[in-house]
Amino acid sequence: MLCTAILIVSMGMYLPSSIETAVGQAPKPDAKPAAEPAMEHGTSGPLPPAPKLTISYQGKTETWTAATLAALDHTAIALYNEHLKAKQNFAGVPLTLLLTRLGVPDKPHGKDFRIYLVAEGSDGYQVVYSLGEISPDVHDGVTLVADTLDKEPLPGNGSFQLVTTGEKRPARWVRNLVSIRVLTAP
Repeated sequence: MLCTAILIVSMGMYLPSSIETAVGQAPKPDAKPAAEPAMEHGTSGPLPPAPKLTISYQGKTETWTAATLAALDHTAIALYNEHLKAKQNFAGVPLTLLLTRLGVPDKPHGKDFRIYLVAEGSDGYQVVYSLGEISPDVHDGVTLVADTLDKEPLPGNGSFQLVTTGEKRPARWVRNLVSIRVLTAP
């Protein structure tokens, strides 16, 4: 058990106080207990809205607020959320429309398929998509930067949420989306 606890500590994961004590790191008496993180992304409580979303590609950056994103044409999609066991109706801007404004190819060919993006929420949760997974020229799925759910602002998930169709569960949905970095694999 001690070896397991040390491995968990080195990975930066939460340890109950009994394991902390076992590895000689007892909590301080005056310290407030740390909140236990959610076991799976999207299952913790509401997040305060992030004021902006930053998207970057090859030295170019665009920043979006709720108002600037709301001014763009929106697409609506209905998705089944496996975590909630419920159908949800999101509306937002297709991610590809935001990316092409920075010069990301909308019809990728050859070396363009080395392009990928890292989307991050305010809680540090990160996911990776390849350009081929989000390009309607290649893939049937739709990836949105959503700003409404059932025609209302996102409840408890921040100002923006990255959602996508065609996935069995919402593991790569990013709530309270704050940044998207577009990169190229070597």
